Amino acid sequence: MKTLSLALQAHLDAGTTTLAWCWRITRADGVTFGFTDHDRTLSFDGTEFEPESGLTASEVRSGSDLSVDAQDAEGVLTSDRITETDILDGRWDNAEVEVWRVNWADTGQRVLMRRGAIGQIRRGRLAFVAEVRSLAHVLGQAVGRTFQATCDAALGDARCGVDLEDPTLKGTGAVIDLLRDRAFTASGLGDFEAGWFTFGTLDWTSGANAGRRTEVLGHDIADGVAILTLLEAPVRSIAEGDGFTIRAGCDKRIETCGAKFANTANFRGFPSIPGQDSILRYATRDGGHDGDVL
Repeated sequence: MKTLSLALQAHLDAGTTTLAWCWRITRADGVTFGFTDHDRTLSFDGTEFEPESGLTASEVRSGSDLSVDAQDAEGVLTSDRITETDILDGRWDNAEVEVWRVNWADTGQRVLMRRGAIGQIRRGRLAFVAEVRSLAHVLGQAVGRTFQATCDAALGDARCGVDLEDPTLKGTGAVIDLLRDRAFTASGLGDFEAGWFTFGTLDWTSGANAGRRTEVLGHDIADGVAILTLLEAPVRSIAEGDGFTIRAGCDKRIETCGAKFANTANFRGFPSIPGQDSILRYATRDGGHDGDVL
């Protein structure tokens, strides 16, 4: 149940209203944007809401069960604040959204209609449609531990305990030559053996992708030069001289945890759990079925 201020309630009771929709969107990088479907800039709570930004709201779909309520916000790609490149780059993924109903004649009269997050974004040649999901979408996320042979912790998090700022676990370098859209030779990594950064992370520190993080699929060495292959090609092209910071990766096996990180005590997997091979086994004359532990 929403509580309206006396001033806003009086405005609604008057019959003739001056209402507008306002969206405040906070991306994961902390940048906040304001948009409105009114024809002039509105301002409140330290945010300016850009008019004629191309955002148009659909009806609000709500239910009394635990299904994810949603509302669509449609907009054009010509705004200098919403670019196709940023959408492709994932900068708007899961951004926090506040949807306000505001009296544009007096922005002190307003009510927060819903909170949510940016969900699916559908793009066309000239426009996009962003789904605004309610907070109920959080209930659909997996919670708890996964019982599996490999570790379910993220390398370097509180459960893992590995310090990725250790100089032996990270390096800095620059792109020498682009081999493919997501593979390149790199300088500065001569002290690391092949595979050290496989499954690790790479943070771009300069160039068109500065500030973005990507995952490393492979780390090879050819003629003493490191070759890095990224999991996905960046939206913005990689160029010669682009700088980066790269951190070691982990394949989540207990052998790697001990040999590479000396961190077996914090291993968060179950290496002795039976795998699918146990299900597929069948009896044979010389299969060693003598009652011992498999």
